[in-house]
Amino acid sequence: IVNVWYSVNGERLGTYNGHTGAVWCVDADWDTRHVLTGSADNSCRLWDCETGKQLALVKTSSAVRTCGFDFGGNIIMFSTDKQMGYQCFVSFFDLRDPSQIENNEPYMKIPCSDSKITSAVWGPLGEFIIAGHESGELNQFSAKSGEQLANIKEHTKQINDIQTSRDMTMFITASKDNTAKLFDCTTLEHLKTFRTERPVNSAALSPIFDHVVLGGGQEAMDVTTTSTRIGKFEARFFHLAFEEEFGRVKGHFGPINSVAFHPDGKSYSSGGEDGYVRIHYFDPQYFEFEFEA
Repeated sequence: IVNVWYSVNGERLGTYNGHTGAVWCVDADWDTRHVLTGSADNSCRLWDCETGKQLALVKTSSAVRTCGFDFGGNIIMFSTDKQMGYQCFVSFFDLRDPSQIENNEPYMKIPCSDSKITSAVWGPLGEFIIAGHESGELNQFSAKSGEQLANIKEHTKQINDIQTSRDMTMFITASKDNTAKLFDCTTLEHLKTFRTERPVNSAALSPIFDHVVLGGGQEAMDVTTTSTRIGKFEARFFHLAFEEEFGRVKGHFGPINSVAFHPDGKSYSSGGEDGYVRIHYFDPQYFEFEFEA
């Protein structure tokens, strides 16, 4: 069940009821009118954010792993898993044409036969999407023609998460190979690497400072063999330019699955395998220190 909460006081506003399997991805459009969710129940659904009403349902052949609105909120994309004899596809629907949803006919479908997509985001101006694969590859696909614009392989293992910077010029990847890496959105040029000693499940870029937060931990099934005192479940902060770690935040007693900065940069949230979402507000000194520096 997808939930919406007020971040300021932790109060739950409501739920989006309909999915019957694990929800792998969720995205809101730029003015937070619509919400898009993808699930292991082989469906991608569009919701009215305020009322929780289901506006559209797209049935798929396999689980929906990633989904997202383009910059204008008119076009949605989602990728499906390679499973049960079906290959991985990226589908594009234009919400301004209701017949596409009704007939379940996307205006474009890109097959990915080699390695399934594990994370994907829209590039700047909605011209292309950036997809991370199970193999560690990164691809750029045109949202107009479907052709592959660029392909690189900087990671050695699966890419778990991709998040863009606020101005959409850069993006950061989180991988099972124990690193997070910073890339240029347009050229896919590799800019920086942030190293840890465990798989990185999620990474986010601060909207106001040159700071990166990483979350991760070992595989969920190995957690019972580890003491939380060893400190494998902290959120870790790195400097974007110097690639140096400058802080850790404890709290979760399981691997962190996702991290995100608040749009105003004054807080960040982390969701863990322990079933908690924790919202942390930065100290006033954090801002003074940065501006002086």
